[in-house]
Amino acid sequence: MGEPQEHALLKKRIDEVLSAFVTAEAEALTDIDSCLAPVAEQLHAATRQGKRLRAAFCYWGWRGTGQPDSEAVVRAAGAIELVHAAAVVHDDLIDRSRTRHNLPTAHMALRQALTGHARPKSGARALAMLVGDLLMSMAGQLFTTSGLPGAFLARARPMWAVLARELVAGECLEVMRTGCEPDPDASVKVIRYKTAKYTVEHPLRIGGLLAGAPPRLLQEYSDYGLPLGEAFQLRDDLLGLLGDPRQTGKSATDDLAGNRPTVLMAHVLARATEAERDELHLLLGRADLTGQQVDRIRDIAHHTGAVTRVEDMIAARLREAHDVLTGAELTGEARRALSALATSAATRTH
Repeated sequence: MGEPQEHALLKKRIDEVLSAFVTAEAEALTDIDSCLAPVAEQLHAATRQGKRLRAAFCYWGWRGTGQPDSEAVVRAAGAIELVHAAAVVHDDLIDRSRTRHNLPTAHMALRQALTGHARPKSGARALAMLVGDLLMSMAGQLFTTSGLPGAFLARARPMWAVLARELVAGECLEVMRTGCEPDPDASVKVIRYKTAKYTVEHPLRIGGLLAGAPPRLLQEYSDYGLPLGEAFQLRDDLLGLLGDPRQTGKSATDDLAGNRPTVLMAHVLARATEAERDELHLLLGRADLTGQQVDRIRDIAHHTGAVTRVEDMIAARLREAHDVLTGAELTGEARRALSALATSAATRTH
């Protein structure tokens, strides 16, 4: 079975776990009061789509130790997708993003539930915040009721706490860095904690810890996962500016209007001429950017060599991840799956 097909089958299993679990939780919510139906629908909306990479890394962290396939570990891995869903809802709220996957974000969609409300915008933002909070709680519930033995779960529980702490730390760092002087190293630190660790390294280690992986393999998971997670987010930065919104599902203006401290923009600003920096400072942070203005920012990004620099960073990190796999003490099946996932994560177009 080829790796793409193998991941598609695993993704289908994870989708089924999440659909059943979220449906039950949404029904329990509307049982409290039928007016909560729009809130319940956002639980579905937040979890309905996704590449399921985080769950896949957790699953292969388990299988890499030699442990067999297990429905219980698929459920435990699926729980990390609920962490991701919570993070996305909160991230869209913080960034005031209007669309994701070409659909309204939670705080935009929930305005319809508050028609006639005195303050529909702020009310919808409050509801979206609570949806994110509930998704995070649901993640812990799915993880602990996955069906794995309590002793297995106990081995991974400390890493679960690290995942949540470092994810929040990364989000806080991004908020605090927004609008500051460009610093490529500081921007890398933001993506390391906001995305890289909880996308690859932490799920792998959680899977490994559930399986009782030895310390050397856990370290190899980190050595592979951290550079790959950074490559994943660096690709996301490039797609945010240069990608096709019809494929990415997000507006090309999101990162620019939010003046987010992406690694790409840090390199653009660091390499731009004084005139180009003045031009960029007038454009970044504006919510009303025109297509022509976005094209101008793209031109500067290419002209400064920042795009090439970020592509080089992605390639170097992907090589590092593959090099670790070559000598890692894990099963051949997991090595092949993780190699395919690495290439897919770093070279995707959406």
